Amino acid sequence: MSPTPFAASWPDGRPMRLVDLSHPWSGDTPAFPLDENPHVYWAKRIPSHGTNHQRITTQLHIGTHIDAPLHWREEGMDIASIPLERLLGPAVVVDLSQTHGDFDIIRPADIEARATVKPGDILILHTGYHRYYSGGSRPDLIRYFFKRPGGERDLAEWLVDRQIRWLGVDSSSPDHPMNSNSRDVWPLVLAEAETRMGVAPTDRFPLQDQTIIHRILFEHDIPIVENLNGEIARFVGKTVRVCAFPWRFAGGEAAFVRVVALTEPATEGR
Repeated sequence: MSPTPFAASWPDGRPMRLVDLSHPWSGDTPAFPLDENPHVYWAKRIPSHGTNHQRITTQLHIGTHIDAPLHWREEGMDIASIPLERLLGPAVVVDLSQTHGDFDIIRPADIEARATVKPGDILILHTGYHRYYSGGSRPDLIRYFFKRPGGERDLAEWLVDRQIRWLGVDSSSPDHPMNSNSRDVWPLVLAEAETRMGVAPTDRFPLQDQTIIHRILFEHDIPIVENLNGEIARFVGKTVRVCAFPWRFAGGEAAFVRVVALTEPATEGR
């Protein structure tokens, strides 16, 4: 007997389409540079124990995840303290994939030219760099982690002024890679960035402003979701609600998260 198919619907009975904006997670999911790789173990198997149990060891900034303010603030809000109302809301997806490439700066004007962001919106930046993630159409993890376009202080302050619910990206971070604490990992990439930008990254990005988007957003309790998948491209310029619910992790500075777009099939294109 075939299982009964389930269909999602809104409370008034209208059909709902659920679109997963998260990457699959496994023991092969690439870790953020300098982090340990995840491991998945079989703790029990059916032949020996009559049941299957697994155990994982992992850091939290792996795959699609949400950063809480505690990530960069000693007394910041933890994962369990993020209000549920902040995690669900209307989303604006801004397409930067045709204009922003390796080491480019994302400015507030780039977003304003493409969309209107209102207080209470979720803002998702579609850079196209999901293509370079594991399983993407052009996998290249050095490019994904170390060459992405990103913002700096002016973008962070603009996001706070817009009073967004949370910021999402289809890359490893909204911060510019040369303004990251991992910028010195690959000297060849550092040299390439200097050639591309026309200035030494160490001169362009002072240490006191390192990871500035994370730090400023977290000062205002705005979470960040990283490593979204390419399905976000479906919602550029469209009406969509998005939720990002992690587990209720008391004391957690980050957590894996399932990010889902909630839309109506008949009106998805509006």
